[in-house]
Amino acid sequence: MVLPKGSMNWPTSIELVKSKDFELLGKMTESKPHSEYDKILDETLVFHVGKAVFKQKIKVLSKKDFKITFKYDFQTCEINAQCLPPYQSSGTISVKGNPNAGDITTEKATDETDLKDSTTVAKTNTASEKKDPESAKKVTTKDKTTNTSNKKESESLWLVFFKAFASGFVALIMPCVFPMIPMTVSFFTKRSKTRALGIRNAFIYGGSIILIHVLLAAIVILTGLSSLLNELSTNLYFNLFFFAMLIVFGLSFLGAFEIQLPAKWVNKADEKADKGGVVGIFFMALVLSLASFSCTGPILGDLLVSITTTGGSTALLVGMFAFGLALALPFMLFAIFPSWLNSMPNSGGWLNVVKVFLGFLEIAFAFKFLSSADTTMQWHLLEREVFISIWIAIFGTLSLYMLGKIRLPHDSPVEKLSVGRTMMATLTLAFTMYLIPGLWGAPLNLVNAYLPPDFYAETPGGLSNTGGNTISATSLNDSTETEIVEGMEKAPQGLMAFKDYDKALAYAKKVNKPLFLDFTGWGCTNCRRMENSVWSQPGVIEHLRNDVVIVSLYVDERTELPKKEQKIKKVNGQDFSIVTIGNKWTAKQIEEYKTSSQPYYVLQTPDGVDIPVGGATYQDHGSAPVFQKWLEKGLKLYKK
Repeated sequence: MVLPKGSMNWPTSIELVKSKDFELLGKMTESKPHSEYDKILDETLVFHVGKAVFKQKIKVLSKKDFKITFKYDFQTCEINAQCLPPYQSSGTISVKGNPNAGDITTEKATDETDLKDSTTVAKTNTASEKKDPESAKKVTTKDKTTNTSNKKESESLWLVFFKAFASGFVALIMPCVFPMIPMTVSFFTKRSKTRALGIRNAFIYGGSIILIHVLLAAIVILTGLSSLLNELSTNLYFNLFFFAMLIVFGLSFLGAFEIQLPAKWVNKADEKADKGGVVGIFFMALVLSLASFSCTGPILGDLLVSITTTGGSTALLVGMFAFGLALALPFMLFAIFPSWLNSMPNSGGWLNVVKVFLGFLEIAFAFKFLSSADTTMQWHLLEREVFISIWIAIFGTLSLYMLGKIRLPHDSPVEKLSVGRTMMATLTLAFTMYLIPGLWGAPLNLVNAYLPPDFYAETPGGLSNTGGNTISATSLNDSTETEIVEGMEKAPQGLMAFKDYDKALAYAKKVNKPLFLDFTGWGCTNCRRMENSVWSQPGVIEHLRNDVVIVSLYVDERTELPKKEQKIKKVNGQDFSIVTIGNKWTAKQIEEYKTSSQPYYVLQTPDGVDIPVGGATYQDHGSAPVFQKWLEKGLKLYKK
């Protein structure tokens, strides 16, 4: 059984939006579903016929009447498996307040087609809503899938926390911050009448540092900057701006100039700090944040961009809390254990070495943003060999600096190398040597996600490829030579792919192979990760090379469509301008698959009908075994 194009075998999902007015009691339950064995799919399908009742018990915490907002999505199918596209919407339920905080059960019936205008959530009317076993598990054990989702989100937030904490620690050992630790702690201990009061003031100081950074995150969220950065992550001007910004920050770290906030900002905060009390301590923390901006600003800016383009508002708050915590901890710990101050290393030239080291890293990663702009616009100015050469030069120069062979403006003479500096010099030199074989086609798996694709090069395959830009005649099949047809181009891992859907579909019909839709982007880092670490693995690469026709649809492709194809189209009820090729593929992905994230993979028959295995994503299929299983399931269904 093959579902029509656009169908994704969508499980019903109902989610109550959390509120202080109520709390959930127990799990959501549902009426018993029907099950039916399908010989074609060789699976037992689980689905609802007629009405399905969903119940959720809640505890009312509000004395006043209130409304519960809920989100839901579902898919309606006929018995013969002809399905409508998945439908997503939201609604509200009116609930009476209860001064005694009594329990109520929401259980109202409604026709599913009216859910978008309804104020109920419990009963839905479906015409045989079929599910495969995986989808059935999602329906009948909703609490388990919710827990899994929450677990993944929790793990990613912990990752954000540790990344931000590490960034805060790096900022802590910068020349603008590190010397402030003993000075500030000594100030508190001498100013306070008792040791307990000194510890209290230091904790208020540390808490103020954390609060300042959380407030900064809140400002970014409230102004809408976080969502804007996420939307602009593959935007040309966004990438060019951050390339320029990181170059400026990097040169500042190397000692070319100092970046200072306006002196009047620091002076005003300093005046407030003289007032004493909790308010005075808060402004002392603000003075530290403003005065140390030349050191912490670049690190903080990188962190803000990194988190907002990948994690969202919650991740941003967690990240900024962790960054502030890393800065605040030393002040609080040294206030509790003042004797530790004697064991602190003295400020000196090593702090400038740390600053310069970070300056080189800033400049190296600046070229990632320039590369995204270059590949998006297809300028071919920063192709793979050029990018790798620039990194070799940057990290090679950094190696010479760490070995004391190069001195920069604020450096002290190097009479002998410390053990730490020697180790860092060794690591950077080893990394430089690791990059060199990349010029001859080595995969460079450690950093491949940050490099231009291997086919975006002067000589695809590396300098040792004597064929230059020519494409091998062996394409979709290892054992047979296939004529290179119009529209077929070199793709990642030496595969062959189309960039036009219609041409790929015509070729798929000709060779009678399923179509592998690859919604991707030139500036998509996760796309590069999938191509380099998953596509290349045994068990996956063979299927991609031999069993499917690949079409890579770049959603950020800036090439304009012919004037006659440019139009404004309704996509999910909103006007969407289709001017470029990227606009066209973006509209297709949103309209047919209700998502706009990349990478996103779909399998289709040569007739353009979706094979019912759902879409594959980096988050859920980011390992070779999982992706291989998804591919093989789709190929098995296609053969049946």
